[in-house]
Amino acid sequence: MNENTTSVGAAEPRFVERLAEKLGTAANSATIYGEPVERDGVTVIPVAKAAYGFGGGEGNGTEGKGAGSGGGGGMVLTPVGYIEMKDGATRFRTIRDPQTVVKVVAIGSLALFLTTKSIVSIFKNKKMVKLLKK
Repeated sequence: MNENTTSVGAAEPRFVERLAEKLGTAANSATIYGEPVERDGVTVIPVAKAAYGFGGGEGNGTEGKGAGSGGGGGMVLTPVGYIEMKDGATRFRTIRDPQTVVKVVAIGSLALFLTTKSIVSIFKNKKMVKLLKK
C-alpha cells in the first residue's frame, strides 16, 4: 500500500456494529409495546411497528483528500393498534391509517383512468381499421 493512502476498512466493522447495536436497543419490546394505560377497568397497551435500516461507506485517498468513512441509520415507529384487556378478555384493535386510504383511492383512480383510456384507444383503432378497409 502507498504511504500516502489511508485505509479505514478496519474501523468500518466496529462502526457498523455500534450502529446496529444502538438501533437494536431502540427497537426493543418496550418500544414496540408502549406502557399500559388503565382506566375504568380497561387496560390498553399501544402497539407499534418498527422498521430500521443503516448503511455505511468509506473512501480511500491521500491524507486529507478523499480519505474517510461514514454512515448513518434510522428507525421509524408506526402505530398499528392496541391491545385491549377487559374482564379477563384480550383483543387486538387495529388503527386505520388515513394516508393508506388516500393512497389506495389515488392508485385505484389512476388504474381506472388508464384502463378506460386503453379501452377507448382499442375501439378507436378498430374503427380506423374498418374505415381503412372500406
